[in-house]
Amino acid sequence: MTTAFDPIDLAGTRLANRIAMAPMTRNRAAAPGMVPTDAMAAYYAQRASGGLLISEGIQPSAIGQGYAYTPGLHSADQVAGWRKVTDAVHAAGGRIFAQIMHSGRIGHPSLQADGQVPVAPSAIAAPGQTFTYEGPKDLVVPRELTEAEINDTIADYSSAARNAIDAGFDGVEIHGANGYLIHQFLATGSNQRTDAWGGSVDNRIRFAVEVATAVTDAIGAHRTGLRVSPTNTFNGIAEEGTEATYRALIDAIAPLGLAYLHVCEAGPIRDISTDLRKRFDGAFILNPYTPDRPTGLDELSLIEDGTADILAYGIAFLANPDLPARLAAGGPFNEADPSTFYGGDERGFTDYPALG
Repeated sequence: MTTAFDPIDLAGTRLANRIAMAPMTRNRAAAPGMVPTDAMAAYYAQRASGGLLISEGIQPSAIGQGYAYTPGLHSADQVAGWRKVTDAVHAAGGRIFAQIMHSGRIGHPSLQADGQVPVAPSAIAAPGQTFTYEGPKDLVVPRELTEAEINDTIADYSSAARNAIDAGFDGVEIHGANGYLIHQFLATGSNQRTDAWGGSVDNRIRFAVEVATAVTDAIGAHRTGLRVSPTNTFNGIAEEGTEATYRALIDAIAPLGLAYLHVCEAGPIRDISTDLRKRFDGAFILNPYTPDRPTGLDELSLIEDGTADILAYGIAFLANPDLPARLAAGGPFNEADPSTFYGGDERGFTDYPALG
């Protein structure tokens, strides 16, 4: 019987176990350049016993930044900063993928040096606020991308992927979930275009498919994964025809041969997750739905019964840098402090203790 503690070959990248650290925004990059810090290197290295670490969302361009103090992969200084992170992880025996995340309409002009308005498939504002350098601010009506700008944005993903490899990452995860730009194109509520990038299912999945194609062309399919979150309403997302949309998306990317598909369950959608797993030929990473608690010991059985190839843990990994060892031992587990999740210093970041 396969267990979560068995190794796995991820399209040529050997992972020591099947426990992944899910991507988690921590807002601790150094301003004004949004450069990774030494503390970030320590944070990721502490968690290198995970089979796969997936970084926090990294913007592929300045306009792709949605929150204060999130790191980028579009400048030489940022690449150099990430090299310190990947070197530290590799020295500790780990493997790490960079999650490339363009936030789309989730952002604010105050986050941009030139005050640019966020961009999106359509000029439709999301509800709520975003975290800026001056505190929370209401989300604004974004500017609709032109077709030329869409192609430029696809090129930004490709460039960021090449930068990720230059920075020493083992691969990249394309963030197509949680209400950010790719998800905004997929969803009918945020994509009301009438051109070849909106309307029909084939048109709405086009941006995701072309991003995945550009990234695989740049760095190889064996170093590329995709994350999706069907039915997720986060950041004001409203989807119609969810199952048809994601089936079409997975079928369309099938010829690319991506290393993995990462499904983040935002609700009781195991039937959709199972269907997508059957349609996808690569490794299947599952961030399972656990509505009243962080993912924990009970979910280890999802590897044993074949529901997933790799399990992604979020909050549990944030608070337990040696999570695989704690899972193997049945605990104990540190409790996470939500007040330190976003921004700040080493408290709640690099000071969670490992087992003695």
